[in-house]
Amino acid sequence: MTEDPVIHVIHPTTHDLGGFKVHRTLPSRPRTMVGPFIFFDQMGPAHLAVGEGIDVRPHPHINLATVTYLFDGAIDHRDSLGTVARIDPGAVNLMTAGHGIVHSERSPADQRAQGPALSGIQTWIALPERFEEMDPAFEHVGADDLPIVTGAGVSARVIMGSLWGTPAPTTTYAGTIYADIELDAGGVVPIDADADERAVYVAMGDATLDGMTLEPQTLYVLRPGAAMTLRSERGGRVMLCGGEAFATPRHVWWNFVSSSRDRINQAKEDWKADRFPKVPGDDQEFIPVPEVPKTVSYP
Repeated sequence: MTEDPVIHVIHPTTHDLGGFKVHRTLPSRPRTMVGPFIFFDQMGPAHLAVGEGIDVRPHPHINLATVTYLFDGAIDHRDSLGTVARIDPGAVNLMTAGHGIVHSERSPADQRAQGPALSGIQTWIALPERFEEMDPAFEHVGADDLPIVTGAGVSARVIMGSLWGTPAPTTTYAGTIYADIELDAGGVVPIDADADERAVYVAMGDATLDGMTLEPQTLYVLRPGAAMTLRSERGGRVMLCGGEAFATPRHVWWNFVSSSRDRINQAKEDWKADRFPKVPGDDQEFIPVPEVPKTVSYP
């Protein structure tokens, strides 16, 4: 008897942020992490009105790295290191919080003038304990610098780690695989069994896994050690994520991730007391610590 290729199905929690929706599958009650991935959000797709845009005010992070990847639109990133960087589709922004960083994300002025598109994935990577309190860092890798692996009816951009033997230049802190797989109508691609933990997510279109229909905006955690085949009948876009299994648990509260709950409580107090660094050029606003955050780990 063939074993089910999927061990967890994680349906999204959807938040309407006014003009666009965010679908969140990690962290969740069924599962907090897949490899180092501890947060998985799909933004949009949406097209905002002329003159509007996203304005994510300055907010803090600790003990994690954010990974921003767009399908459409653009975002201006600023952080407390003094970084100013625009991300466009196909590129990746990797911001490593380490012992603490603050950043903002806003629609560029030229995008607002035409009514900005917004479509993409933002994930967080938990840092191994030896890197949790490292110095903050920022890395932008352009679309032309991320390798694309092609096959019959398939084009896959390797965002982090290595896919089918082709590595991305993006920094990793633990074993990581992250790829954007575009399938034409009738496209077929193998999903290797190398990583400790893996998941697939249909961002657009349709796909099946070993004959099992995959619902959009749903995270499917795959059985370890099992090779399987991804197909699309009409065309689809599938994210593959995963990597090294962590031996120790991670806790999530609001924008903070850590192996220590005490460290998260300290970060809360530091943000309330204005002890985090400022974002140059964007220091007049901030997001306060919420009474009840939307992002938490379970239990």
